[in-house]
Amino acid sequence: MSVLVTGAAGFIGCHVARRLVARGEDVIGIDNLNSYYDPALKRARLAELKRAGPGCLRFHKLDFADADALEAALADADCDRIVHLGAQAGVRYSLQNPRAYAASNLVGHLNMLELARHREVRHLVYASSSSVYGGNESLPFRVEDRVDHPVSFYAATKKADELMSEAYAHLYRIPTTGLRFFTVYGPWGRPDMAAWIFTEKVLAGAPIPVFDEQRMQRDFTYIDDIVEGVVAALDRPPADDGAPKPGGSVAPHALYNLGNSRPEPLSALIAAIEKACGRAAIRQPMPMQPGDVARTYADIEASRRDLGFAPRTSLEEGIARFVQWYRGYSPAERAPAG
Repeated sequence: MSVLVTGAAGFIGCHVARRLVARGEDVIGIDNLNSYYDPALKRARLAELKRAGPGCLRFHKLDFADADALEAALADADCDRIVHLGAQAGVRYSLQNPRAYAASNLVGHLNMLELARHREVRHLVYASSSSVYGGNESLPFRVEDRVDHPVSFYAATKKADELMSEAYAHLYRIPTTGLRFFTVYGPWGRPDMAAWIFTEKVLAGAPIPVFDEQRMQRDFTYIDDIVEGVVAALDRPPADDGAPKPGGSVAPHALYNLGNSRPEPLSALIAAIEKACGRAAIRQPMPMQPGDVARTYADIEASRRDLGFAPRTSLEEGIARFVQWYRGYSPAERAPAG
């Protein structure tokens, strides 16, 4: 039997698929390779992924928000588990193009739930986000916290995904696990995220946009630690035993935070990038943007207990690995100015 991985050409998706293939799994990957950011990066991730083994990868370019295309591509597939990581990402872009989020994150998520229902899969693991906590002031963020006041449409779609998943787990007893990711970074990351933007500009000698540096803190989480959490969750479907799960469900639906559980100020990220690049950053102060929150901080007690989740990578170590990868990947790398 195979594992279906959506968003297989995306940042987290390609790393998870690679780990599954490396342990001998047959993986069916799907991704629409859209142009939210350069599709060349997505194709490069796929090329790396196809070299992994000893398992195998079968890839389909398709939009999982298109139910007919999804069904046709998977008509002969034998997948019994789903890792649904595909989504329209980005908090700020959701203010510009909310319909893209409704299509991918709402309709697309429903299509995956329907696929899980009709295939009677053993486990559906899906990506949620720390964004669901919105402006919560109680720290650290716990999966039992109320998350009824999103501050971006992206966050609202992720909360909706959790609610839809709860309904399907209750109605159809599908073992389902939602993972709230906290600011993931690392090699093969996304060009719209701070680690990439800052590294690119520091190496080019250009100013970096710094949003509310005095207040901004993030629970930066290295990609390898995230992958360990995703795979551990996949291997541990919640039991249909009527007992409360993390997040409060008595259906077979669990929610977990996957974060470093150590909020770092934005200045720490910049300092780590400066050290790894060997150059000082030129700061361009900016106000906090609509949809952003001041601080994220994951309570991972349930993830430690149930999944053995134990992030090990410090911000300085992780950023050094990212910058080393970026220097080898990016054609934009130049000699120091002057």
